[in-house]
Amino acid sequence: MSLSIAEIEKNISDSLVEIGDALSAAGRSDEVALVGAIKTQPKEIIDEVVSKGLLAHIGDNRVQEMLANFNPDLKVTRHFIGRLQTNKVKYIIDKVDLIHSLDREELAKEIDRQASKRGITADCLIEVNVGSELSKGGVEMRDVANFAEAMQSYSNIRVKGLMSVMPKDIGRQALIDLYKRFYDVYSELSRRCSDVSILSCGMSDDYALAVRYGGSNMVRLGRTIFGERNLTVNN
Repeated sequence: MSLSIAEIEKNISDSLVEIGDALSAAGRSDEVALVGAIKTQPKEIIDEVVSKGLLAHIGDNRVQEMLANFNPDLKVTRHFIGRLQTNKVKYIIDKVDLIHSLDREELAKEIDRQASKRGITADCLIEVNVGSELSKGGVEMRDVANFAEAMQSYSNIRVKGLMSVMPKDIGRQALIDLYKRFYDVYSELSRRCSDVSILSCGMSDDYALAVRYGGSNMVRLGRTIFGERNLTVNN
């Protein structure tokens, strides 16, 4: 059962407080963008949350679900935060403001091709596999600089920063250490590339740590905002 709008509003408010506390603990004065990960949420819930101004950013994980729920009248920044298959780029390229999961040359070629056909520049984040997990996509941390440099050859792609999904069940200190290493990679890239300004990391289980120790300026929250998912939607 979906949460009520009042419950969602409270969850968003509580999350913003926790983000603020993490910023203060880190001695930071900048802002963190909160992306609502809307996987499995009913269209009417999404529309109402956005219409009420509760979320300025929403993120989709699955192309099919995004297309089913897409509302061109919503004034919202739309993100694609899931793994993106090359054969589905054409369906979303002109519907999203930021693609979080650019992680391979094959995908870059297709994003560039589809963006060129529509006369647009696709803003993307490089997905980084910080834990070198075989089950996840993403560029290895040691390869980020070279991959970012390769992306400069695509005139219809603009790399705006980095994204990662952290390993689970590795312990608090190990997670903090990974966040610090990831931030170092981001910092170096941002010094070299003027367009790079977004560090998207931190989800429901670890977003406060991502902000406090990893320098995250964009977090992606699903369960924390909308409660446990109770639907299965195929991509």
